[in-house]
Amino acid sequence: MAHIAIPLPSMPGKQDIEIEVKINGKKQDLHYRVELFYWADCPTPMVDRVECIRHMLSGYDQDWALYFIGSPTDDFVPIAFVKKEDLIKQRMLLTAA
Repeated sequence: MAHIAIPLPSMPGKQDIEIEVKINGKKQDLHYRVELFYWADCPTPMVDRVECIRHMLSGYDQDWALYFIGSPTDDFVPIAFVKKEDLIKQRMLLTAA
């Protein structure tokens, strides 16, 4: 699958991103969300950051699927999600190609 990179500024809170694209004349609406997860929000101090991320994502909105985990900083890790229905559409397009 081809990729297009769009830089987004790091801002606190959720960034809901809606993209309308035309691929070979077919319009698609794609919905992404980028959210910063702060290490300080882990319920107990964890040495293993993977466990911290796993814990923070365990109760996340079930309408969204994990899409990409960005480069962590000392304070947070940016995580991108995609609407599950959009992920299904993307997979169908890949299998049809």
